[in-house]
Amino acid sequence: MNYLGFEKSKVETTVKNLNQLLANYHIYYQNLRNFHWNIKGQNFFELHAKFEELYNDARLKIDEIAERILTLRHRPMSTFSAYLESAEIKENHGRLNDREMVKALLENHKVLIENFRKTIKAASKAGDEGTVDMIGSFLENIEKSSWMLDAWTADNAVFDHVW
Repeated sequence: MNYLGFEKSKVETTVKNLNQLLANYHIYYQNLRNFHWNIKGQNFFELHAKFEELYNDARLKIDEIAERILTLRHRPMSTFSAYLESAEIKENHGRLNDREMVKALLENHKVLIENFRKTIKAASKAGDEGTVDMIGSFLENIEKSSWMLDAWTADNAVFDHVW
C-alpha cells in the first residue's frame, strides 16, 4: 500500500542521502562513546557528561533516520561494515586531549551538517515534507551544539562588535 503517495523512485535520492547520514551518525556515535570513556583531565566531569548527552541524542537520531527510511518504503543500511565503508566520518583512534576531542567532534558536525543540507534539498525536490521537517530539526540542533562546542574551545576571545 502506498499510504504516503510517493512514487518509490521519487524518493530514492532522499533515501540514499538518509543512508549516508545513517552511516555517518553511527561513526559519530561511536566517536562520542570513545571520548566519553576516555576523557581525562580537569574538564573530565564537564565533558564526560556532555559527551553522554550527545551520544544519547545521536542514538535517538539514528533510530529516527532508519525509521524514516522504512517509512519511505526502503531499507536502511544496517551493518557496521556498511557504515564503515560508506561513512565520511572516520573512527577516531588517537589519544586526544579534551580540546582535541571537541575539535574532532566539530569536524564530525561539519560532515553531518553537509549531509543534512544535501538531504533537505533532495527531500524538498521530491515533495517529502516529513523528511525536510525531521532533518531541519536535526540541523537546528547540531548547529546550536556546534556553536556551544566551538565557544568552549575559544581562548577568551573578545567579540569584534559590542551591541
